[in-house]
Amino acid sequence: MYSTKRLVEAIEKKGHDAIVIDHLKCDIVIEQEKPDIFFKGESLSYLDAIIPRIGASVTFYGTAVVRQFEMMNIFTVVESQALVRSRDKLRSLQILANAGVGLPKTVFTNYSKEVNSIIDSVGGAPLIIKLLEGTQGYGVVLAPTKKAAQSIIEAFHSMKARVIVQEFIQESKGADIRAFVVNDKVVGAMKRQGKEGEFRSNLHQGGSGTLIRLTKKEREAALTAAKAMRLSVAGVDMLQSDRGPLVLEVNSSPGLQGIEQATNKDIAGSIIKYVTDSVEAEKAKPKQRRKIKSNA
Repeated sequence: MYSTKRLVEAIEKKGHDAIVIDHLKCDIVIEQEKPDIFFKGESLSYLDAIIPRIGASVTFYGTAVVRQFEMMNIFTVVESQALVRSRDKLRSLQILANAGVGLPKTVFTNYSKEVNSIIDSVGGAPLIIKLLEGTQGYGVVLAPTKKAAQSIIEAFHSMKARVIVQEFIQESKGADIRAFVVNDKVVGAMKRQGKEGEFRSNLHQGGSGTLIRLTKKEREAALTAAKAMRLSVAGVDMLQSDRGPLVLEVNSSPGLQGIEQATNKDIAGSIIKYVTDSVEAEKAKPKQRRKIKSNA
């Protein structure tokens, strides 16, 4: 993958060794005071740092692997608890709202039959309906009318599929902003525009990315969102609205291809600089096994 290749290039450019490991083929050894991870029969205890790139469909096992590395005192760019929070769309929105981040009006219910009330709560149609488990623009539907919204919501509920309903931001015109945050700094930003006739701006859905200069409010929103999610490296997706930037999602494994091509910046290099600086700081601290909270 482009992102993996770029990270390897940036690591080797700094004079370090890069090892690409399939976390799904890792064996976790749980033993008192001696946590370890093996990959193809070899202990990974010699690593200085890891850069998790965990797919949404394998979050459970990927998080367990990251947590084990944390217990081994190996630095991780994405902490296990932050990874879990970022993959829970509902929990993420609750955290962001509590942090004062602007959000589209959103409703989540437990298969409520009060569909009309749900639609009215987000300002009526058109509106957006999202599967809680959807990624990269999949599982996102635009309901242009109230009748269509009723049918879609009822259909999802009948299949016991959990969804959130959000207001449609008309003035965004099918575009959003991806701000790339590394260590409390926005290192690059692009505007993603959906292809003609498509309301989703995701590059995976055929959208295009162009360089954009963030306003002060947009920059502050991106940094506040990443900090609230406790992510040192994050892709913050926002909509431009009449009431200011509205955060849609904070991605814990943001891709590098679109942002690097749009900004012509070495985003991978920024990530690796953060890693090397953090590892040097960690090595200066007294060694002790990290205790991981059970309520991740």
